[in-house]
Amino acid sequence: MASLKQGEFVGSLDCGTTSVRFIVFDKHANIVAQHQAEFPQYYPNPGWHSHDASEIQQFTDICIEKACGELEAAGWSKDSIKVIGITNQRETTVAWSRKTGKPLCHAIVWTDSRTKNTVAHYEHKLQTVGIEVEPGVFKKGAEGVEALRSITGLPLSTYFSAIKLRWMIDNHPEVHEAHESDDLLFGTVESWVVWNLAGGIKTNLHISDLTNASRTLLLNTTTLKWEQSLVDFFGFRSSILPKLVSTSEVYGKIAYGALDGVPIAGLVGDQQGALVGNKCLNQGEAKCTYGTGAFLLFCTGDKIVKSRHGLLSTIAYQAGPDAKPVYALEGSIAVAGSAIKWLRDGMSLISSAGEVNDLAAKEPNTGGVYFVTAFSGLLAPYWDPGAAGLLIGISQYTNPSHLARATLEANAFQTRAIIESMKLDSGTELKHLKVDGGMTNGDLAMQVLADIGGFGVVRPEMRESTALGSALLAGSAIKLFGWDLNEPTTLTEVNTRGSREFIPSMQESTRAKKWEGWQRAVERSKGWEEGVDEEA
Repeated sequence: MASLKQGEFVGSLDCGTTSVRFIVFDKHANIVAQHQAEFPQYYPNPGWHSHDASEIQQFTDICIEKACGELEAAGWSKDSIKVIGITNQRETTVAWSRKTGKPLCHAIVWTDSRTKNTVAHYEHKLQTVGIEVEPGVFKKGAEGVEALRSITGLPLSTYFSAIKLRWMIDNHPEVHEAHESDDLLFGTVESWVVWNLAGGIKTNLHISDLTNASRTLLLNTTTLKWEQSLVDFFGFRSSILPKLVSTSEVYGKIAYGALDGVPIAGLVGDQQGALVGNKCLNQGEAKCTYGTGAFLLFCTGDKIVKSRHGLLSTIAYQAGPDAKPVYALEGSIAVAGSAIKWLRDGMSLISSAGEVNDLAAKEPNTGGVYFVTAFSGLLAPYWDPGAAGLLIGISQYTNPSHLARATLEANAFQTRAIIESMKLDSGTELKHLKVDGGMTNGDLAMQVLADIGGFGVVRPEMRESTALGSALLAGSAIKLFGWDLNEPTTLTEVNTRGSREFIPSMQESTRAKKWEGWQRAVERSKGWEEGVDEEA
C-alpha cells in the first residue's frame, strides 16, 4: 500500500438542526473529504421540538471518523488536518450534569414554542418589577423592554436560550435539583460538543463563543460579558454559565479518536458562520442561509445598530480575544426548507425536496394562493408566537403546482419583509443578496426570490458557507495558509469559483400587487392560537 500524502487542511464540524457533518477544506475552500449523518428529531407535543444531546455527540464522533476515513481513501493522511472549527444550530439549549457529564433532559430546539407561558411571565415581570440597571435602580414597563433590547439586542421570545433554560428548571425536577445543588451546566450546542470533544468531566472545558452567547438573552453585547442583572432577572446561578471566548482562538484539543490532539480553534453560530463563509466582512454586505429556517444577516461593522423595525442586533464574529467585535442586524424566518419537507412528508405532494421546483414550474403563478408558513409562529419582523400557518386564496382551480409555487413565494416574501426592515434601520439599499443552504439549489426558487424581492440574488458555486465560516475562523486562529480575519485581503483566494446571479424579471406593478396580498395574508394569520380550543 502506498504511503499516505501529507497536506495542510482545516476541518469544520457543522452541527445543524437535523444533521451533523464534518467537512475537510483545502486553502482554496475546495472540499477534500466529508461525511454527513441525520440524527433523530422528537416532537412529543404540538409546538415542541427536542433533541437528545447524547445522540448529537454520537453522530459528531461518527462523522469525524468517517470523514477521516474518506480522506485517507483519497490518499491523504488524517494528520493533514491541522485544526478544526465548530459551527452549530443556535439557541438550542442543553442542560447537563457537572458530575456525570450526562444530559439531564432532552435539549429544547430553537424552533420550539412550548415556552410561550414562560415568555408571558417574564413580560409581566418586565412590566411590574423591571430590570435592575444599576444597584437599586429598576426600569420597568416600556423602559424595561427597551433596557432589555439595549443590553442584549433581543426581544423576549420563545426563540432564545434563557427562556428555554428557565422552562427546563421549572418543569424538569432533575434540572431543578442540579441547579439548586450547583451541579448544572448550561450551554448551547457548541458548548456541549466542545465539552465532550475536549475530554468531558476530565477537562471540564465549559465555554461558549460570543455569537452563540449573544442569542441567550444573558449577554451584554457592548461589554461582551454575561450581564448579572439578567442572570438575576431569570433566576439563574452564575456558576452554570460557560466561560466566554472569541470566535477565533485555540480553546483546547480533541482528546480522543481519529483527530486526537488536533486543536479546536473556531467557534461560531451557524448563521454568523455563513456570513463569514460568504466573506460578508464589510459594512453593508448581506447574506441569507436557507436551511430548515432562513436567516438573513447584514454586516454593520464595529457599530451596534439598534433596530426599530423588528430585527435583532447581534454579534457577527470576533476574530481573536483582543480583536474588536463585528456586529450585524439579523432577521430570522422560522420555516423555510421545513415547509418543503412538510410538502414531502406531511402532504405527500413530492417525493424529494428537489422536486418542489419541478412541481412549481408547471404553473406560471400561484393562482392567487398565499401560504403563510407560520408553523411555530412568526419571527422577524413580525414577532407573533400566536400566528398560525395559513393557506388562503384556495379555489377549485387550485392544484398541487400552485401550492408548491406558493411555498417558494412564502420564503421570498418573508425575506423581503426582513430586507425592508434592514433598509429602514441602516439607511442602505441592498443591491444584491448572497445566498447559501439547501433551498438555493433550485434555480426556480432563486428566481422567485429575485422577482419578489426586487434585488439580485448571488449564489456561489461552493455553498457550504456555514462550515467554511468556522473553518476560516479556525484557520485564522493559527494563521494557517496566512488567513487572518482581521485582514480580509488574506482570503482573496478562498472560494473564488464562479457564482450565478439571478436578476429580477417581474414587472414592478405585479411585484407590488403580490406584496400587498402577502401582507393581507400575514394579518389574517396573526394571533390565531389565542382563540384555538386547547384540544386542537
